[in-house]
Amino acid sequence: MRDAYLDQLDNLAGGLADMCDQVAGAMAKATTALLESDLQLAEEVISFDIRIDELRASAEESAFALLALQAPVATDLRTVVSAIHGAGDIERMGDLALHVAQTARRRHPQPVLPAEINPYFVEMGRVGCELARKAGDVIRSRDLGKAEELETDDDEMDDLHRHMFTVLMDPAWTHGVGPAIDITLLARFYERYADHAVAVARRIVYVVTGTMPGPLTV
Repeated sequence: MRDAYLDQLDNLAGGLADMCDQVAGAMAKATTALLESDLQLAEEVISFDIRIDELRASAEESAFALLALQAPVATDLRTVVSAIHGAGDIERMGDLALHVAQTARRRHPQPVLPAEINPYFVEMGRVGCELARKAGDVIRSRDLGKAEELETDDDEMDDLHRHMFTVLMDPAWTHGVGPAIDITLLARFYERYADHAVAVARRIVYVVTGTMPGPLTV
C-alpha cells in the first residue's frame, strides 16, 4: 500500500517534470516560428496547447485524489500542494508560448521583428527554454543548488527584457508603432515565461525545506 502511494507521488512529480520539457519544446518551436515566419510551426504550437491543458488537468486530478484518499502530511503534503500550484505555472508557460506562436501566425507572411531585433529574441528563446528544462530537472532531482541557479539564470532574461525598452525608446527607432507594440508584448511573454519557471523551482525549495523563498510576482 505504501509503495503504491509513493509511486503515485513519484508519478505526479514526473508528470510535472515532463510538462516542463513539453513547454520548453513549445517555446523553442514558437521562437523559430517567430524568427522565421514559419506558419506550420506556429500552428503546431497552437494546436499542442490543448495537450498542455490536458496535462495540467490530469496532474491536478491526481493531486486532489492523493489529498482525498491518502491525507498526506509533512513533505508529502507539501509535494501535493506544490504540484497543484506548479501545474498552473507550467500550463501558463505553455500559454505564453502559444501567444508567441499566435503573433507569428497573425503577421504571416510578413516577419514580426525587424532584422536587427532578431538576435535579442534568439537569446530570449534560448534562456526561456533552458529555464524550463532546468525547472524539470529540479523537480526530478530536488536539487536546491540547481533551484537557486534558476534565480541567477532569470536575471539574464530580465536584462534582455529591460534592454528592449532601451531599443524601442531610442530616437533612432524607425519601424513605427505597430512593430514596437508587438516587440513590447513579445518581450513580456518571454519574461513572464521565465518567471513561471523560477516559480516552479521555488516550489521545490518549499517541498524540501518547508520554507517558501521570498515573493515572486508572476
